[in-house]
Amino acid sequence: FGISSNEAFVITTTNRIEITEDNFSKLVHDGVTLYLLQSVDQMLLLATKERIEFLPHYDTLVKSGMYEYYASEGRNPLPFALAELIDNSLSATSQNTGIRSIQIKLLFDDSQGKPAVAVIDNGSGMTSKQLNNWAVYRLSKFTRQGDFESDHSGYVRPLPVPRSLNSDISYFGVGGKQAVFFVGQSARMISKPASSQDVHELVLSKEDF
Repeated sequence: FGISSNEAFVITTTNRIEITEDNFSKLVHDGVTLYLLQSVDQMLLLATKERIEFLPHYDTLVKSGMYEYYASEGRNPLPFALAELIDNSLSATSQNTGIRSIQIKLLFDDSQGKPAVAVIDNGSGMTSKQLNNWAVYRLSKFTRQGDFESDHSGYVRPLPVPRSLNSDISYFGVGGKQAVFFVGQSARMISKPASSQDVHELVLSKEDF
């Protein structure tokens, strides 16, 4: 930090509690913001930034689909939820050099478990990191690091329009999760990257939450 060996300094929390050998383990943990000052009561010369991390309640994910789709002004929201799931497959298969195959199956056979909607495609598949990114609620499909290229490259968000297949259904990266938890109470994503022999699986379940 460019501090000379004979210069006095203190390290404090944002509450101006000085960090010492005695209280270090109690006051310092991952993600905490600290000040490096000449004295505990020194005036700050510039505005500071503090990083805040939080874990939302699981209802933010589980109930978001209900709130979102029931707000569709009296229209039947189910087609839009299914369109969101299909949109994921359209993005996944957008770089296919051969046939783009997308299947929708409605499974009602109790011998195979609970009823389910299955969307199956022959897209590029997702690595474990990309599957992890899909699960993160706050990541937009246009900014996910290392994610597959979307059909929407160069996308410009439109002015507010009635919810439709060409509107920004999943612009904020919550569309897939909202659709899943509108249709049902759990999601199972199974994916094999085209360039890998590994199969990755992700389960999001209201029961698990």
